[in-house]
Amino acid sequence: MLQPSFIRNNRKKVLLGLKKRNFQKVYLIDEILTLDKKKKELKTVLNKISEKENTISKNISHLILKIDKDIKINSLKEKSLFLKKKKKDFNIQLKNIIQCLEEKLNQIPNIPNEKVKKNADKNDILFQEGPIYSTIMEGALTHWELAKKFHLFDLLLGTKICGSGFSVYIGKGAKLQRSLIQYFLDQNIRASYTEYSFPYLINEKSGYSTGQIPDKEGQMYLIEKDNFYLIPTGEIPLMNCYRDNILTYKDLPIKATTYTSCFRREAGSYGSKVRGLNRLHQFEKVEIIQITSHETSYYYLEEMILHVRNILKSLELPFRILRLIGKDLGFSSSITYDFEVYSMVQKKWLEVSSISNCTNFQSNRLNLRYKTMTGKMEFCHTLNGSSLALPRIIAALLENNQTVNKINIPKVLIPYTGFDNIK
Repeated sequence: MLQPSFIRNNRKKVLLGLKKRNFQKVYLIDEILTLDKKKKELKTVLNKISEKENTISKNISHLILKIDKDIKINSLKEKSLFLKKKKKDFNIQLKNIIQCLEEKLNQIPNIPNEKVKKNADKNDILFQEGPIYSTIMEGALTHWELAKKFHLFDLLLGTKICGSGFSVYIGKGAKLQRSLIQYFLDQNIRASYTEYSFPYLINEKSGYSTGQIPDKEGQMYLIEKDNFYLIPTGEIPLMNCYRDNILTYKDLPIKATTYTSCFRREAGSYGSKVRGLNRLHQFEKVEIIQITSHETSYYYLEEMILHVRNILKSLELPFRILRLIGKDLGFSSSITYDFEVYSMVQKKWLEVSSISNCTNFQSNRLNLRYKTMTGKMEFCHTLNGSSLALPRIIAALLENNQTVNKINIPKVLIPYTGFDNIK
């Protein structure tokens, strides 16, 4: 969340940043500043009333031993009652202003980094590795056709058990997914990320603290009876471990990882062009996060990008890295890099990871701060990324490594799967 003081001191920068995002409700900025001014004025009035109340209280105590005390005390008590009534009225006004201010602030996304382009239609391709036009056998099958041929996963069975957008992994398909999860976790742990294991349910406060509520509330599954949400990403429980914490500069950076199932409605995203594992309501993902100081967050962002890049390279998949333009940024993100792998059968790029620096936008809501070397209190910077999301990785692995009668397994996964091909 942006703070009113930041908006006031950087109004031009905020408006330019929102323009990069094609954010339409720019009128909210002036409304926020007006409300914040009213809030300060009311607080000043309330402080003065409190001072008067304290003065009256002291005067009453001084009059107790005097002869004409009753008349004067009654007069002071009447003034005190009048001030209390005024104070109550002003507090109601202040509460309404604070609520209205928060509602408007909740609609303002993070300000894009200066590297993020404005007035652009396509994301910047920064890096690409691996051949995307390699010779692939004639009659090569899509991953959903391969799944049927080799009995690896079953979308119809997922529909039978739950509904469309869910899949059941079977046999070597289940083992391949489990192997990828363990491989990704092992790579993250070797890179000094601490592993966590979480509940798949969160409360509203947790979703709000990381920016999914109210921005992505409609895409999340709500269990109404208990007012719990199914997690759309492991980032939420990871970050909320540190909510309302005060760290020191010596604690930073904090690096954490988790494997979770992720649940997203993504209504309207299905059809003939979105098939197989390309988009699901439930999918498996290994997530990484970092919590850093404000000076070092972009250094550690590059570290996270290199880490995911090395994992994809080890899987021998063609991939590329893109920097997102303003209108494609997530609500909490200041800058985001997407990783995409290439499917040689579908002849298209499939997003498998997003790595973002949220600067201090999340930590404001999380109330997550640290003490600098000089003892000054600063909000932390938060970073998150997929390392990696599994469905499209599996899709690309199956399609790109198929031969007539088998699917070859990348060398790095063989110790995990226990087999070097699927026949």
